[in-house]
Amino acid sequence: MDLTDIRKEIVLMLGEKSVAEYALEVINEKLALHKPNHGIAFTSTVRGYVGRHFSFRSEQESRGAEIPMYHAIYTVVDRGRAEEVMEAATKAGSRGGTIINARGSGIHETHTLFSMAIEPEKEIVMILAESKTTEAIVTAIRNELHIEQPGNGIIFVLDVTQTYGLRQ
Repeated sequence: MDLTDIRKEIVLMLGEKSVAEYALEVINEKLALHKPNHGIAFTSTVRGYVGRHFSFRSEQESRGAEIPMYHAIYTVVDRGRAEEVMEAATKAGSRGGTIINARGSGIHETHTLFSMAIEPEKEIVMILAESKTTEAIVTAIRNELHIEQPGNGIIFVLDVTQTYGLRQ
């Protein structure tokens, strides 16, 4: 690791709304997210989940749903294309994003070499954007990277209900 490298970690947690809101407040306090460059924390709605101790449960019933001020835009592309995503998003109004290294395993992704499955390296670009700029950012990424063509990537958007650490 060089002195100029910046290490970031992403923590995903699943919990009931009240627990998530409390955890977000504690994280904000402990990490001082109100200070510049101390990180970003946010909550997002989960529509359903499957896990070791859980079965699928839909949260689609309206319970006084919050109108999101932000969206989390996730773009999954082949390794080396994340900068193209960021450039397109910035031109459309994005103020930044996080590039996450990953591996792919879609139906068009896996190849074999000497009878071993090879999964190509991917990058996930996560952009937190104000709701009013989301459509323009997604459209710019989609058009610039030709996302509709097979193997060029995937974009999905999640509602973000609370944020700490974002600067206006």
